[in-house]
Parts: sequence; structure tokens; C-alpha cells
Amino acid sequence: MKTFFGTDGIRDVVNEKLTSELAMKLGNAVANLFGGKYKKLYLARDTRNSGKMLELAIASGALAAGMDVESCGILTTPALAYITRTERAVGIVISASHNPSIYNGLKVLCEGYKISNEMEEKLEDIMLAGLLKYCNYKDIGTYVEDSSKREYIDYVISCYSSRVSSINYKIAVDVANGAAGAIIDEIFGKLGLNYDVYFNTPNGLNINENCGSTSWEPLSKIIKKGGYDLGVLFDGDADRCLFLDSQGNLVDGDALIGINSLKLKKQGRLKNNFVVATVMSNLGLEDFLKANGLILLRSDVGDKYVLELMLQENGVIGGEQSGHIIFLDRSTTGDGIITALETLEALAFFSKRIEDLVSELPKYPQDLKNITVKDKMKIMKDKRLEELKKKYEHINNFRVLVRPSGTEHIIRVMSEGEDKNMVNECIKEFSQLIQNLDKEY
Repeated sequence: MKTFFGTDGIRDVVNEKLTSELAMKLGNAVANLFGGKYKKLYLARDTRNSGKMLELAIASGALAAGMDVESCGILTTPALAYITRTERAVGIVISASHNPSIYNGLKVLCEGYKISNEMEEKLEDIMLAGLLKYCNYKDIGTYVEDSSKREYIDYVISCYSSRVSSINYKIAVDVANGAAGAIIDEIFGKLGLNYDVYFNTPNGLNINENCGSTSWEPLSKIIKKGGYDLGVLFDGDADRCLFLDSQGNLVDGDALIGINSLKLKKQGRLKNNFVVATVMSNLGLEDFLKANGLILLRSDVGDKYVLELMLQENGVIGGEQSGHIIFLDRSTTGDGIITALETLEALAFFSKRIEDLVSELPKYPQDLKNITVKDKMKIMKDKRLEELKKKYEHINNFRVLVRPSGTEHIIRVMSEGEDKNMVNECIKEFSQLIQNLDKEY
């Protein structure tokens, strides 16, 4: 069992479990493990006030071990993934994605991909040994603050300059006071889109705060008041994207996967007729894909598992309800900006508004409850949870999933079925049980 790494790198409360000392150890361990193959470590961060502190700590650890470091400054996770792929390098993103500013995270990327569990374990072994590697003073690495983000910006523009030119919708964009705000104008502006940017005044503490893909209601009000045709929402590091229609209604990741899967099929971009989503994706998406000659493959929850199944089956598109969607012929990871542009291209391709496209997807009643607990793993092992699950197993077209969050002290309960009242009752029953168990533990 890993000590530091969770489902998405190292992520925890800053200056409690996630400290500058830990960050320095990671930087040193990366140089120790990868220094023989890669000369330079690329760093990027989102807008959290802890980002610079952790970046300098990582850099110190890597430099002391003889590895060069290049800071890309404030930049999205998918942008750094692209840089490490094109430069054939290793990188670390300092971001806690959609989490509030009390959290931060450290994600290690290697040639465009998040590193494997095996590599994370090797890094942990080095970090836990407590023996920092120091090189001769003549071999200390060099540190530069030269940003390579232009490579990514130019790449995205080259992919979509001829594909979204006919888009004339009035668009509201919420960058969540996060990393997308640093590059959105250079991309959307260059592509000639008619857009306004909101929630782009980061102060180090307001990332994802009442804005972004996890809090879409504020942009919904702006859309209705401002007469926008649609809205685009990113999270803190812009690896997620969700849409809003002209009435401010949410268009989730399932709908975006469905719309874009059909477009990719008609464009001939699908290598085969399947799409990857997670066990959390709505049964309606599965029905829609089946009606259009496509097959849905389900992975465990988490973008790393989506990507793993896509690579295994040679897939092109996969993702999650949260808006973390991978277009593997465009990017090696979920990229909110690419998802936004792919979806805008779909509107042009089908010559339809987003609400018209979404109306073609059936959707089963579904509810998701996040329950904060002290010890999620103890509760997950309690037999009373399994006993309650059995109550719902015999019901046709009904699902209930209970899983611990990989990044927060939360247990998530998802219920889905044809009967909305039963869905709500199921959520209520599980919530009460988990809350009672939490009091016991």
C-alpha cells in the first residue's frame, strides 16, 4: 500500500501532510529515479497560494541531485503533459485540480502520461528511505523560468483553427480562478471565438470557490442575465470541462462524451466502435451509444483507469461525468480546453444548438451524495454497507455504487434507476447509515 500517492498523485492539506519538505523529497527522488534518462524536469502550477512554495521546494530537491529544472509558471495540467510528451521529458504539476485552496497536489508526468503505480512505489521507496541524493557542487542543475507554454498554445490553435471558424455563438467562460485563465485568451481569442471570461481574478485562495465545474450555478445566472448562447466551465487545472446551455442548464460529461462520440464516428476518427466511460456514467449514455452502433466499455472511477482501458483497447474517446474527457488522438490526458473546442466543433458539424443535441440523449434519474467522514476506509469495510446493498440488487435497471474518494475524506454514494423516488430513497438510506457509522468510528 502506498504511503504518499493516491489515485491522482500526492494530494492533501497544505502544511499538514503536504509540506515543502515532502515536495523537496519528491523532487530529489524524481531526479534520483529519472535523472539517468532525462536531464530536465519541467514544473507547472495552478493559482493556489501554496503553489510557488511547493514548486521551489521540488526544484531545490531536483537541482541538488544534478537535474535541470524549467518552470513553466501557471499552466494547465494537460499543457504540461503535452510539453513533456513533445520534449520527451519528465514533469511535475502542482495542483489539486477541483479541490479548494486548502489542498494542493503533486502529479508526476513522464512523456505525456501520469506515471504508473509501479513508478509511484519506486519514488516512495526513495522518499521513505530518507537519504537525499546530493551531487558534486559542480554538477548542480540549472534553474530557468522560461515558459514552454507557447508550444501547447500553438498546437491547440493548429488543431482547431479551421474547425471552429464558423462558430458564432456568444460564449461565457468560467476559468475557476485557475490555470486556464493564464492561456484562455491566447487560444480562444486567436481562434476568433465570441466569448467573455469570468472568475479570472485569482488571489491564491479563491480557486474553485463558488465557480468552475464544481460550482456551475453562478455562471448559469450570468448566462441567463447576459443572453449567452452557452457556457464553458473549467476546474482549477483545466483537465475538466462542462457546458451550460442557453438556459443555464448543466451539460455533464456523459452528454459531452455522447455528442462527441457520434461526431468522431461520422468523421471517421474512431478506430473502432467503442467508447470508454466509468461505472458512474448514466445508463442513458449506454442506450444512446447502442442506438448509434457504438459500444460502451466501463472502467473503474478515475481518469487513469479510463486511459488504461483506452490504451488497452486502442480507443480514441473516454471520460467521466465530471468532464474529465480524453481525446486520445489529440491529447494524452483529459484536457478541458480541447474538450471545449471539440464540443464547439460538434455544434458546427451537426449545425445544432447544444440543447438540441443533448435532448437526443436519454437520461435515467441519478443522484450522487458526497458524505464527509473521519475514516472512510473503516466505514467501507463495514458489513452493514454490504447488507444494505443487497436490498437493491434485485431491482431491474437500478444501480447503487458506494466508493471512497481518492483525494478527500469523503464517501460517494451514487444511485440510478427508472424510479426517481426509489433513487432518492436509496441515497437517503445510505447517507443515514454512513453518517451513523462515522459517529461509531
